Amino acid sequence: MIDLGRLRALHAVASYKTVLAAGEALHCTPSAVSQQLAKLERETGATLVEKDGRRLRLTEAGQILARHAEKVLATVDEAEAALAAHRDTVVGRLTVAAFATACRALLPYALHRLASEHPQLSTGLVEVNPHEGLESLHRGHVDLAVLDDWPEVALRYPKGINHVELGWDVADLVVPTGHRFGDSVALSRLRNERWIAAKSGDICHEWLLRVLPGVQPDFHVGEFETQLTLIAAGLGIAVIPRLARSDKLPEGVRVVRITPPPKRRVVIAWREASAARPAVQATVEALRASWLRKGLP
Repeated sequence: MIDLGRLRALHAVASYKTVLAAGEALHCTPSAVSQQLAKLERETGATLVEKDGRRLRLTEAGQILARHAEKVLATVDEAEAALAAHRDTVVGRLTVAAFATACRALLPYALHRLASEHPQLSTGLVEVNPHEGLESLHRGHVDLAVLDDWPEVALRYPKGINHVELGWDVADLVVPTGHRFGDSVALSRLRNERWIAAKSGDICHEWLLRVLPGVQPDFHVGEFETQLTLIAAGLGIAVIPRLARSDKLPEGVRVVRITPPPKRRVVIAWREASAARPAVQATVEALRASWLRKGLP
């Protein structure tokens, strides 16, 4: 009988291409992944992976087994969810992938609530961009994902992924205090400003390039808090979602409303196979409660 843990190792290598990345996804050392692969090859009597530079390439036999591994692991997820639903208890371990703002603004309260109400549940959190979050969820490396989904960019949800809208997060323009803009400004007037933007590859950066084609930001900064310090120094302007801002802005900046107002959906996603798992539903409810505490629509 093929060992389930060894199938997980093969599936992770098939997904991430390197032993190092597979180990990170499985929360174990690269050496442990290599040992699992070696045991799986002995167990099946087939060569499953070959070195391809610094990466690993699956052989034809490895590809066949990896495809079946994905089906087997999905079935295991369904079985675990069915058993948990039968017990109707929130137990086990649940890992959430979330974008940076949600990690800071939503997850602390939600995870604290879960710990208080469901002490038999162990939780984990991974900060990722929404594209990585969806991929990790689809591959089974996390149990639930909190994603920011700008309509102009639009995430594509893989087959087998359920998602529900948590709410809409409005974004505003933040400018230095002495900037010439008044209380509101049309989006079309912002093209020639000096921009402070998210890093290339981030969904917020993709959104900016979609709504203002040709814009070339001078600053690429991942953290919105750091963007605010650059704005306060008079170095440029930025679009910052309200969820990412504290109630009190730093000195030297002010908010300008954009017309029409940019908005992003905040979405919770999980695999269909684990939909019946009480821990997933408890986490969704905890996130809803955290959202309501922020006073967002």
